[in-house]
Amino acid sequence: MWPSKKEEEQSVILISDDEAEGMLGSPVMVVDPLENPVPKEEKSEEVVDEECDLVVTFCKKANVMPHARHDCTTHPFKRTECDTCSPLEKNADICDQCYCYVCDKLASECENWTIAALCHCNAHNKSKFWKDRRDCALAGILVTFNLQLTDIDADLRRGGDLLQKFIQELSVEYNKYLIGEEVLPAQHECFCLPKLPPGQCDICRSRSMEVVYKYSGVFTLVTRFLNQAEKENPKATAVMFLGAAKEIALHKDPVLNWQNFGHASSLKIAVPCLLQRITTQLQRMLVLCDFPKSLHEKFVNFFQSISLPCHCFGFSNSLNVMPWDHVLLTTVLKGQNVTGQRIMRGRKVSLWEWLSVIEARVERLVEKKNYKEVVRYLRAVKCNDIKGLRHLQDKIPFYLCKSGNFMDAAHSLLFAASSLTCCTACRLTALEYEVYLKMFRTGSVPDGNDIQNPGLWIAAGRPLKDGALIKQALKLLYNNMSLYRNPKCWSTLVMILGSSNFLEKSGRLRPIYLREPPLDFQKGVLAASCGLLEDLKAKLNVSLPPSIFTLDLHHEACLIIAVQAIQQMVFCDLPYLTSFLEIALAFGSNFWALRLLLDHLSYEEHILDGTVNLILNDLHCQKATMLKLWQNLGPVYVGEFLCLFLTCRHQKMQSIGLLGLNIITENLHMCPWAKRLCNFFHSAELRNLPLGPAAHHEVSKFISLFENQ
Repeated sequence: MWPSKKEEEQSVILISDDEAEGMLGSPVMVVDPLENPVPKEEKSEEVVDEECDLVVTFCKKANVMPHARHDCTTHPFKRTECDTCSPLEKNADICDQCYCYVCDKLASECENWTIAALCHCNAHNKSKFWKDRRDCALAGILVTFNLQLTDIDADLRRGGDLLQKFIQELSVEYNKYLIGEEVLPAQHECFCLPKLPPGQCDICRSRSMEVVYKYSGVFTLVTRFLNQAEKENPKATAVMFLGAAKEIALHKDPVLNWQNFGHASSLKIAVPCLLQRITTQLQRMLVLCDFPKSLHEKFVNFFQSISLPCHCFGFSNSLNVMPWDHVLLTTVLKGQNVTGQRIMRGRKVSLWEWLSVIEARVERLVEKKNYKEVVRYLRAVKCNDIKGLRHLQDKIPFYLCKSGNFMDAAHSLLFAASSLTCCTACRLTALEYEVYLKMFRTGSVPDGNDIQNPGLWIAAGRPLKDGALIKQALKLLYNNMSLYRNPKCWSTLVMILGSSNFLEKSGRLRPIYLREPPLDFQKGVLAASCGLLEDLKAKLNVSLPPSIFTLDLHHEACLIIAVQAIQQMVFCDLPYLTSFLEIALAFGSNFWALRLLLDHLSYEEHILDGTVNLILNDLHCQKATMLKLWQNLGPVYVGEFLCLFLTCRHQKMQSIGLLGLNIITENLHMCPWAKRLCNFFHSAELRNLPLGPAAHHEVSKFISLFENQ
């Protein structure tokens, strides 16, 4: 499109002769018409520059772009280092596009352009004084963090804006606190020790009028601000928390005597409480948030510059958090330093950190699935909160399992992480005991990082051998009395030993059927297990005899050892047991092992009575549960289970089978498999066995219900 006549009058384009001959990509020189005016009578003609071999064909006046005042080409500018008294020469003159160097807005809108002692019209970029003024104006309160303009992004700026607004609100609330409240004697609350109801304390009643100072308004405002800060992005949160810490550290109690109004109303209690929240959150952020190294250091230096009052001295070094690349920390994580101690600059330095820092590091490492590093760190780090650190160290065995090191995990359960605590096994719950045995048995681990909520399971390594499994399982029981007396734990042990080493993703074990081994083998294992169990109780290192732990019968040997351990537990701690039925059910289809246990419990009358009473009580209380379980297990299992008790030589033990049979008879509508159970009794010729009068009568009665059908 060709230029209009008006545009032709205002513009000239210079093109060299060579370009006119067809050369592409050659430069075009734009000539300012003010500098190269074209006479009116020649404006339609070409202008030829003979020296440069250029032809002027088009020229357009340039647009003036926005610029700082000191860069203006229209008005001259006088530079000095820091003159703020009055405008220098013509520095106050501006064009339409002049901007204030300090305020970064149009000079015509600058309120301090010619104000004495400010004079922004004299500002320029060659002066350190004016650069500092500009940084302060643009960074706002962030300048107190020693941040450069290049450091400040949108998150930091938002944090600074919110902090500035908060400081103004806080100033108003703090002034109200300093004024205090006048309290009439009748309304006066007793502040003496011991504290009396209002009006009953002679000392307080003797005061005609007193001013009290309650910090609760300030505390509420700061708490609301911190709640808001936690919803912001990390950089903004850090700025807001640090700024709040600096402000409340400056607050002073206007009275000298102690006035205890509670944690929110007493300044000397409220300020440390707020600082505890602030420093704990900042410690976590310094570990979890990937702040640039320079920003990390500036945050720490800012906090260290805060002048803390005497009641807050304990927070002085709370943000001295080791960066991830610290030499001591990195050597511990890599396994090059197992003690957490190092000689640095001639003195011994230990890996000591605040509990919140330790929790954050563990959280970060676990999130990245660096389980080996977590274990090394927790074994080496020290902390003043022994109980909190012990809670974290109790998960060391779990992290070892997650890394596939099941044998080390089994041993670490029985050893204390430090000399100040007992072993992890002492604090295991029944659920944790079951999860650990599942992991040891199958070599699988929960997919998540919460042992209390395993969820799905995945393979992680080679499981423990049966000999190591039974030893470690019994050691855990012997080291924790609450587990030892918990029937759930013994049923877990029996269930694990009677299952295969394959675990479904849902965490369900597959039970296995073990044939009854020869009687000589059973007697040999029972004889050897007595001394073995005593040594395990005494926390001695033991080895299972090779003669009883053959490759063909190792599953059966473990189950027999468990039977012997249960028998000893019942003989010693029967009064503490609350249930026994779940132990019996845990044997599954391995009825020979359950019969072996019941025979051993029948040696003493009071043990037999106590065991039978526990099972009968369980059956009475859990009828619906048993019917549902039997529905799932089928009539063959129910028949085997009932026959086991009905054929016992002790009538008291037979009463268990009779009660089970009565439960089925009374709930035939819930037992569609009862007919097949009757057929099982026929096949087993149960009616022809010497069961005793009561048992024979009930069995015959049950069978007769289906004979005519």
